[in-house]
Amino acid sequence: MSTVAAGATAGITTTARRRRYMDRKSLLPLLLFLPPSLILFTVFVVLPMVDAATFSFFDWNGYGPITDFVGFENYADVITHRNFGTAVRNSLIVVAVSLLVQLPLAMWCAIALAERSVNINILRTLFFLPFMLAEVAAGLIWKFVYDGNYGLLPAIGGAIGVEMPFVLGDKLWVIPAIMLVITWKYFGFHMMIFIAGLQSISSEVIEAARLDGVSKWQIVRHIKIPMIRSAIVISVFFAITGALQLFDLIIPLSNGGPSHSSHTIVTFLYQFGILRMKLGFGGAVSVLLFIACVIVALAYRRILFKVEQN
Repeated sequence: MSTVAAGATAGITTTARRRRYMDRKSLLPLLLFLPPSLILFTVFVVLPMVDAATFSFFDWNGYGPITDFVGFENYADVITHRNFGTAVRNSLIVVAVSLLVQLPLAMWCAIALAERSVNINILRTLFFLPFMLAEVAAGLIWKFVYDGNYGLLPAIGGAIGVEMPFVLGDKLWVIPAIMLVITWKYFGFHMMIFIAGLQSISSEVIEAARLDGVSKWQIVRHIKIPMIRSAIVISVFFAITGALQLFDLIIPLSNGGPSHSSHTIVTFLYQFGILRMKLGFGGAVSVLLFIACVIVALAYRRILFKVEQN
């Protein structure tokens, strides 16, 4: 018995030594790769966030020492600014269009193009190309399309005998025109996420449903969509956060005009904070936007947790 016990003790000791050795071995890559990542994250993410929060309590133009402390006055100026409500409304419109138009369109295209073939791959590439195009380039292209004098839209209107409005110069049309560009630009990205989810579904499940006489619509509704729930969750999160941070498509397209009617929250920050050298005002806008994004992320996570529990 003593020999058996001694052998068991030796085995446990050897296993413990191997585990310590493996822990040390796995610790080496962590020590090599983690510090550079933390340094970059701190320098380019954490410190700018801290600086923005600090600037928001001062009246500072970007030059000289930061000495004029104003407390929450910048936040009050932001909330009471006559164009801030318009910027918030436009950002919410972008969120709504992204969720109610862009994602359903992407889902429909993904279901139609989920099969593997050469022709379908070509269509996928065509739909995904706008997302690969830089936002500034896309904005400039559509600015030419919408140009009331030399653009493609008035040329089409002239060909069919209809006088087209100056879309980007009309408060009534500028927001729908921007929503069209946003949908065109980003739906291909979400389509590819949905296609990846659809292609992960086992073909045996679909075949079994077909043999049972299930219709195509029922397969989509009760099998495909529930089985790509994780892809939908990711797309919804990207759509909401991307809509709240929309900037570089608006600036070349409308620059927030006409009369500041097409500003989003970020272009409002850029126009009235950075360009006008009111960094305290801009810092207050950025802090409010950060708080909004954190609230959305936490609320979204809580809703998903409740859905999973049910």
